[in-house]
Amino acid sequence: MQAIVMTGIGGPEVLVPRETPEPRPGPGEVLIRAEAIPVLYPETQLRSGAFPMTSPPPVVFGFQAAGEVIAVGEGVGTEYLGRRVVADTAGAGSYAESVCVRAESTTPIPAGVSTTDAAAVMMSGSVALALLETAALTGTETVLIEAGATGVGSYLVQLAREFGAARVIATAGSPDKARRAKELGADEVVDHRPEQWAGDLNSSADGAIDIVFDSFGGTSATTLLDTMTPGSGRMLSYGWLSGEPARVSAAELIPRGLTLTGCSGPAWHGRVGRARTAILERVPRLAPPVEAILPLDRAAEAHERVESRVPLGKIILRPDHAQP
Repeated sequence: MQAIVMTGIGGPEVLVPRETPEPRPGPGEVLIRAEAIPVLYPETQLRSGAFPMTSPPPVVFGFQAAGEVIAVGEGVGTEYLGRRVVADTAGAGSYAESVCVRAESTTPIPAGVSTTDAAAVMMSGSVALALLETAALTGTETVLIEAGATGVGSYLVQLAREFGAARVIATAGSPDKARRAKELGADEVVDHRPEQWAGDLNSSADGAIDIVFDSFGGTSATTLLDTMTPGSGRMLSYGWLSGEPARVSAAELIPRGLTLTGCSGPAWHGRVGRARTAILERVPRLAPPVEAILPLDRAAEAHERVESRVPLGKIILRPDHAQP
């Protein structure tokens, strides 16, 4: 079968199309005929060496794939056969025509939802749902959503009012992304490119920020503390777009009466996993999630596009057998 092998740590060029043996499902596993493979921003970080690989290269790359279950291993019920699913490959193996995963790592795709849309929404959407559930909105809060036009931020913007946000302020890094965030439902959009963007935020917020969904990390998280509601403001930190976690200490939080929740680790990932079914059920109510569909053998190009941070939607890889 055709697959994309990560041959080493480096740029997109380390993702190389190769013929590899088709996997066979072992006990507790299912074999999926992949039809749509999302290219995820965390994958670019793994490929570049920003995060460690669980398996050293060379290895078939990729976190997730969507398609039809075509075979099951020992101990897996035949009801899985023919089921359309999105599968989590636990860090490797999804950039391929066929993907083998644990049966419990699959999420059924509801009728009326395309396999491509399900693949595009799954990761970012389930993280957004878990964040909103953790935030425990009451219907009165002003929320700040960093990078609100793309990825997790775009789903936070779309779903925030469903979960009780009274006012939604987003940040964006270009005019196109600012327009996109407004289309998705943001009341105000702040350009986060200037160093003084937190000051601009103070003017736009027309009052204190109750909840910050922090995807940047770094020093901007510290800057935002003075924009937050004293005594009750809370920051949910889930991303490192700056290249480092939020640089916020207890000494900075305690005098202001603020809280910071770190959204990471096994317990957090379990919560995200439990949100997968719910986010796929919401796909028909969400904005079209796909930016472009490329053949599987153009994985390197797909990574280049994702790293440019220009796309507003998801880049999807499609194996040759799934081409229309």
